[in-house]
Amino acid sequence: MGDDLPKIIINCGDPSGIGLDLIVFLAEKPFNASITILANKEALVQRAGLHGKKLVFQENVSLHKGDGRLYVKNIDYENDVIPGLPNKHNSKAQMQMIDYAVKECMAMNYDALVTLPISKEILSDSGNKFTGHTEYIAKLSNTKNQEVMMLVHNKLRVALATTHIPLSDVPKTITREKLEKIILTLHNDLKTKFKVLSPRITVTGLNPHAGENGEFGNEELTVLIPIINKLNEQGCNLVGPIPADTAFTPGHINKTDAFLAMFHDQGLAPFKALSFGKGVNVTLGLPFIRTSVDHGTAFNIVGSKEIDPSSFYEAIFTAIELSA
Repeated sequence: MGDDLPKIIINCGDPSGIGLDLIVFLAEKPFNASITILANKEALVQRAGLHGKKLVFQENVSLHKGDGRLYVKNIDYENDVIPGLPNKHNSKAQMQMIDYAVKECMAMNYDALVTLPISKEILSDSGNKFTGHTEYIAKLSNTKNQEVMMLVHNKLRVALATTHIPLSDVPKTITREKLEKIILTLHNDLKTKFKVLSPRITVTGLNPHAGENGEFGNEELTVLIPIINKLNEQGCNLVGPIPADTAFTPGHINKTDAFLAMFHDQGLAPFKALSFGKGVNVTLGLPFIRTSVDHGTAFNIVGSKEIDPSSFYEAIFTAIELSA
């Protein structure tokens, strides 16, 4: 493996979902990196057959030429992998795959981790307390409660103050301490990983019309504005809180290095409408680079021609770019 090539490790996610399909497509897509795949070879061959393709497995990792060859570290599952039909008994191997990838990245054997979709429901049904890929990776890397989820498409970047929690829990979760930590992580990673010298961050309000001076909620007055003012005095460049319903317009997007939305759908709904299926999930606050696709397992289209690898390819491109 050339030392000058970015070293990327890819976790195939739930083997019954479209992760394996995307890896089959990857075999024919060149990237200027060495790529290691964590997957089951037999299941990959089966999935390639559904697309009328054949794979060749390399013995050694090298430049990924897109010539139909893949370097795969084989993962064994307890049960057979059935395309489109998830099996909770294969959850243990999925968790071990994530464990291995994080351990290798922590040991600096790889420059970046790219993850493909898992099913939170299936993993939870197997007895694991699993709230999300991002949260689990943060726990493994000893950065729990420091991680920040940010979606990226070209110059549009949307980070989240809260992720996979009920909407009713959002207000009490956004404390001054938590918000300050999130903003500082976002600010610092924009500078160090994305090379933005003085990041301008636009913060959305939690309530309709950003609370309108307390008429529709007081979280802006009691939490958001005090922290924004405090961090601006310390050298940050924060704008807001602004109403979320007018935040993601060309006028704001063109002047913003990143948005910070208060909850999952507030940020991801406009992001996915604007990114046209080519968004990338980047986890900030980790000691290594982690990117992911912006979609789920899509069990219902496994093996079909409906699968679009655009987000996967963008996740790899972004991982390579951030590794430079």
